[in-house]
Amino acid sequence: MAAHLITIATFLLFILLTASMFNFNQTLAKERNHNSMILGMAQYSRNSLPPIPRASRIRNSSKKPSEILDMMEPLREITNGYLISLNLGSPPQVIQVYMDTGSDLTWVPCGNISFDCIECDEYRNNKLTTAAFSPSFSSSSSRDLCGSSFCNDIHSSDSDYDTCTMAGCSLATLLKSTCPRPCPLFAYTYGVGVVTGALTRDTLTVHGNSPSATREIPKFCFGCVGSTYREPIGIAGFGRGTLSFPSQLGFLKIGFSHCFLSFKYANNPNISSPLVVGDVAVSSKDYLQFTPMLRSPIYPNLYYIGLEAITIGNVVSAIKVPLNLREFDSRGNGAMLIDSGTTYTHLPEPLYSQILSFLQSTITYPRAKDVEMRSGFDLCYKVPCKNNNTFIDDLPLITFHFLNNVSLALPQGNHFYAMGAQSESTVVKCLLFQSMDNEDDNIYGPAGIFGSFQQQNVEVVYDLEQERVGFQPRDCAVAAAAQGLHKI
Repeated sequence: MAAHLITIATFLLFILLTASMFNFNQTLAKERNHNSMILGMAQYSRNSLPPIPRASRIRNSSKKPSEILDMMEPLREITNGYLISLNLGSPPQVIQVYMDTGSDLTWVPCGNISFDCIECDEYRNNKLTTAAFSPSFSSSSSRDLCGSSFCNDIHSSDSDYDTCTMAGCSLATLLKSTCPRPCPLFAYTYGVGVVTGALTRDTLTVHGNSPSATREIPKFCFGCVGSTYREPIGIAGFGRGTLSFPSQLGFLKIGFSHCFLSFKYANNPNISSPLVVGDVAVSSKDYLQFTPMLRSPIYPNLYYIGLEAITIGNVVSAIKVPLNLREFDSRGNGAMLIDSGTTYTHLPEPLYSQILSFLQSTITYPRAKDVEMRSGFDLCYKVPCKNNNTFIDDLPLITFHFLNNVSLALPQGNHFYAMGAQSESTVVKCLLFQSMDNEDDNIYGPAGIFGSFQQQNVEVVYDLEQERVGFQPRDCAVAAAAQGLHKI
């Protein structure tokens, strides 16, 4: 999900949420006396590069350096996204958070009792919540200081004042840059969601290429969040900013890759999607097609690519897309954001309606308008099943054509998806695309979003050194098994 720092529209909400932070703030612990990594993601059905600290401690020294310094973690799939497990603190506390390429900040809920999520009843009712981090139980936890680069970064757009001035430092300490006060509380927004918290430092433990190899990252900086609005689960920000997960671990000039399992594996504890970070993620990838990353002048920390055309079925002529899906306008708006934190692909009007019209003229199955009303999706069909209870998969394929002659045919199930079990020898399948809904000419940001659902069963490589994104359809369950992430 694309994240923005606090705006005027959210200022009142920020005041409301921050008020609850003062009690939470007191629970934080006081100050106490080239490379790769493979991370595993769990799927959930749902924004200056510091060097790697020299004090990093590596366990199991019999492993080769490349086995330890590359990183692999499993991603657990849930309904609307993919969860990565963060091992924070001393001793480590395991906190599951969304893996999000559309933001920078990594944050976790803090305080099992004091953590407050406003308008999160739907998530609680569906048991879509995770454990909270307790800084008082970690011997290595501390507040980030007001003079740090991370503190300056997170407050860069909400105040013109120096962060240590905001913290109430004396003139003498300001002049000497020696103020020991903690970074002021922050607010961070995600679309309609908002989180407020305190920047915190603690030890992060990550896994190498093998399960037995681990690496400790001291003083990893993250948000310890006490109050949120519609954000019940933490986030690991994989953007390109100073605060981002790849940046803090030293991989911002290397890259990472993921292979998202399909939704049929959602909430399955026996299999996870592989997330690989470091040299292993980007080396020997000649079999992929690469499209260039586009650098947004207003959101330079996010990943943009250019969409040139869309092909439906075996039609020779592709549907041309507007220019703003492959380039930025004079104000910096446009192009297509690739975002693991947005579930479904969003396309602008009138392109979205053109695709719906083309599909309607091609597909002869009866519409399931009752499901359209309930689900909010615009195009659902009653697809007949065969005698062996398998549904007919003859709905037209959809191919995205990106810059640099890159064509990605979406795997079966990445466009039309079965909304439930079969009934009366039919199953209802809906097109899981959505409209950007940008009717206001003043709306800014991307012209479209390439969401995580359409990235299922596709190896996606973020080559940050050469600033390009690679795609290759593959069976991600097989990839998970090859990485030892499939328990039988």
